[in-house]
Amino acid sequence: MLWMKAFHIVFVVSWFAGLFYLPRIFVNLAMVPAESNSERGRLLLMAQKLYRFVTPICVLAIGSGFWLWLGYGFSGTWLHVKVTLVFGLLGYHIWCGRILRGFVAGTSIRSHVWFRFFNEVPVLALVAICILVVVKPF
Repeated sequence: MLWMKAFHIVFVVSWFAGLFYLPRIFVNLAMVPAESNSERGRLLLMAQKLYRFVTPICVLAIGSGFWLWLGYGFSGTWLHVKVTLVFGLLGYHIWCGRILRGFVAGTSIRSHVWFRFFNEVPVLALVAICILVVVKPF
């Protein structure tokens, strides 16, 4: 079970790295001048590759977490809140995919300022999840 816990941590860290960086690429995409096709194309390629890479890692992170839950049988309000936050992050991940499709189609209308705030969501979730897992406040 310790091996699974170690791999779960690796998968979660990797997933969060993608959740931190992909919206940062969105900030840059929102700032690209309309006439700069090469810069836009490079950023889109980076975002698409990152999203395709991080999606299976997301599945592994959630799957290994489920495996740990089955193995350890954790219970408590803290775990229910954590699982709710994880499902929220899964929704955020899917939303990032939709935003990326909007950039590819050229239909994204959000400003770089909006994406800067959007970029902070996984940071807040990470802080909350770490506190829940380590402190177990309730």
